[in-house]
Amino acid sequence: MRGERAGIALVIAVLLGCAPADSSRTLHVYAASSLAESFAAIEHAFEAAHPGTDVVMAFAGSQVLRLQIEQGAPADVFASADPAHMQALVERGHVRDGRIFAHNQLVLIVPPGNPARIESFRDLPRASRLVIGTENVPVGSYARRVLRRAEAAGDGGFAASVLARVASEESNVRLVRAKVELGEADAAIVYRSDTVAAGGVRAIEIPPALNVNTDYSIGIVEGSVNPDLAAAWLAFVLSRQGRELLARHGFAAE
Repeated sequence: MRGERAGIALVIAVLLGCAPADSSRTLHVYAASSLAESFAAIEHAFEAAHPGTDVVMAFAGSQVLRLQIEQGAPADVFASADPAHMQALVERGHVRDGRIFAHNQLVLIVPPGNPARIESFRDLPRASRLVIGTENVPVGSYARRVLRRAEAAGDGGFAASVLARVASEESNVRLVRAKVELGEADAAIVYRSDTVAAGGVRAIEIPPALNVNTDYSIGIVEGSVNPDLAAAWLAFVLSRQGRELLARHGFAAE
């Protein structure tokens, strides 16, 4: 009787157009939070080019996604904001075909009213509420590297002065950006690409001699249930259309 009910339910689902999703056409992409807007655009274009395919995106800090993949999360593709996380997964046999596909840089952002009157990177110590990423998230690690470069350039005490203004450390760049968008911070250090999607914030350049060029890497997760579909996603990201979509969202495509 139970089997008969299941069969009837399946027939009804098919008639209603609600048949179970075909897992063979579902692609799980784990990507750094800073890729959210660009990969959403790529997802839309990829699904249009591959009818019947459902791309399921998971965005978080690269370090969080790396841990999830190490613990067996069902990812097909991993895209990291820090090649070190990708390299660690490649070396441990979790990911293959890892390669650089995009580049980014850091900028400061301030709210429209700019209450701390920050007009340049050197004004950063004026902030009462600075937001950065945690030390183990790529955007936080890169921000600290910039501060160390400022120290090395002869601006003694600058890094300590800036870090003393940190009111919050966030686990991914979207949370960092949101603090400024919501008016809960005087300034934040984010990726240049975040200023394309941000609403109501002003970007302030970091001097080129102090800034860092960040590399984004992508690869196929070993054990993927859809390796051919994962390879098609990589090829699409690296294609002319994929590069154009990345550039439109503030990235320098490889």
